[in-house]
Amino acid sequence: MRVTQRIRTSDLKTHIPHPARVYDYWLGGKDNFAADREVAEKTLVVAPETPRSARSNRAFLHRAVRLAAQAGISQFLDIGSGLPTMDNTHEVAQGTAPTARVVYVDNDPIVNAHGRALLAETGSTTVVQADLRDPDSILHHAEVQRMLDFDRPVALLLLGVVHFVTDDEDPYGVVARLRAAMVPGSYLIFSHLTGDADPIKAEEAMDVWRQSPGRPPTLRNHAQVEGFFDGFDILEPGVVSPDRWRPEPDTEGPERFWLWAGVGIKK
Repeated sequence: MRVTQRIRTSDLKTHIPHPARVYDYWLGGKDNFAADREVAEKTLVVAPETPRSARSNRAFLHRAVRLAAQAGISQFLDIGSGLPTMDNTHEVAQGTAPTARVVYVDNDPIVNAHGRALLAETGSTTVVQADLRDPDSILHHAEVQRMLDFDRPVALLLLGVVHFVTDDEDPYGVVARLRAAMVPGSYLIFSHLTGDADPIKAEEAMDVWRQSPGRPPTLRNHAQVEGFFDGFDILEPGVVSPDRWRPEPDTEGPERFWLWAGVGIKK
């Protein structure tokens, strides 16, 4: 992929691991740096099934986006989208609803540059650099306002990102602000890190992040993750591990799951 947008060196902070680039490494991508690979590899020592868990989360995205598009949703706001890979949100959505409009949001300038290079000639999809912790900066962004009509239902994707909002930063308030901008019938497609399956191993993995210069995730249990669906009707089968959410016949889950996932429709 050729990057056409110039990135200021001061913006890169390649010495600090970034979740999007660590995730890219686990998915087999090449858009990552030494600091990202170091955290990723150290995590694998504790939880070697992590790449399969990441792929399971990605497959959940595909199934949930397809479901929303089949239900008539033609607008998608993907926050914490990460680096472009195969079968991105816009490709899945537009495979079902060709006129679907998609806005990707991430706070990493490398994600922004790569996304814009990939989507240079795609008028129905755009990339915005903004931070989930400031939801108004997303909702009021000129590109978001241009692309999405919040008077109509929208699908909000928060996949593997809210766990990087600490309790002190009011994650439930952040999600509530985004929910308030959505009309009834809108979708929430959501996944979040958990240690429920193996609290001891989860704590060891979190130590890896705490010892790095990056922002460590906050693990939340099933009840806490369900709390993010306040104001939404949770679709069956509920909040489950990604591989158990309406799986395809050949879906293979990890030995231990590290994520809760679910889809809700705003009441």
